[in-house]
Amino acid sequence: MFIQGLTMSILVFLQANENKVSKVSLCAVTVANKLKDKWSKSDIYGVVLGENSKAVAEDALSYGFTKVFYSENEVYSKYIAKNYSQTLSSLATDNSCDTIIGSATSTYKDFLPLIAVSLEAGQASDIIAVNDDGSLKRPMYAGNAIADVEIATSNKLVSVRASSFSPSESSSATGEAVEITSVATAYNKAEVVSYEIAKKDRPDLNEAEVVVSGGRGLGSKEKFEEVMFPLADKLNAAIGASRAVVDAGFVPNDWQVGQTGKVVAPNLYIAVGISGAIQHLAGMKDSKTIVAINKDPEAPIFEIADYGLVADLFEAVPQFIEKA
Repeated sequence: MFIQGLTMSILVFLQANENKVSKVSLCAVTVANKLKDKWSKSDIYGVVLGENSKAVAEDALSYGFTKVFYSENEVYSKYIAKNYSQTLSSLATDNSCDTIIGSATSTYKDFLPLIAVSLEAGQASDIIAVNDDGSLKRPMYAGNAIADVEIATSNKLVSVRASSFSPSESSSATGEAVEITSVATAYNKAEVVSYEIAKKDRPDLNEAEVVVSGGRGLGSKEKFEEVMFPLADKLNAAIGASRAVVDAGFVPNDWQVGQTGKVVAPNLYIAVGISGAIQHLAGMKDSKTIVAINKDPEAPIFEIADYGLVADLFEAVPQFIEKA
């Protein structure tokens, strides 16, 4: 329960990338700063949980936080939604934060509804802009409609589409990193048995400046690797894929770009052998420059592409690599 008349604050959920605040989380910080002004909040706090979270918290201080809470307690060593939601709910209540913000990653989207129930909070998901009046824009129907929404409850939850915002820039650190002393009660009705961590020799899909993405036209896992891997290496790009390719088992699930995958907006997106179904377009249409290579001149991908090449990808891509 919050004291009536008290100026409230914002709590930002932070995720890490190599012991630093991830780029997608810094986009959430950008939104927090916008909402601090629009919604008249006093401070912005951060929270990061899990292994090496102290180092991440200390890195985060340069982005203007009053405090960044962290815990490396073993209860957070393997992600379980109940442990995360319990901790964020408690931190928000104890520190007079009526607004919680985070990037719309799979982790944040997983435990955010639990916080909504705990705090009786309204939720705006996957927002793409903050309006001048403080209302929020969010896409609906795979991005074919854009809604302006307001959260009517006292407590508010927001998830941010990172590709729609620039990451916050660092400045001088004035806040403090604070260790969480009251950790979550371990949730014993579920157990994480093991993790299989995907090895990444290329840039992260959510943070890459260049993304090359392959579709059904590649035909097989072997052809996907034969064509797309050299292209990605040549451009120092992240690799994405359409849902059809993921479902066929050519590539891991976390490479999927689209409505049910990741939403990206790199400076350059190259779609190879992708027809351009609406579900895929929802995940990449905000890219700065879109290049499409497809042998079907009627493929929908050409309708949004800045540059289109009607050609056999098995001939075109090797030629491009050779000349790039």
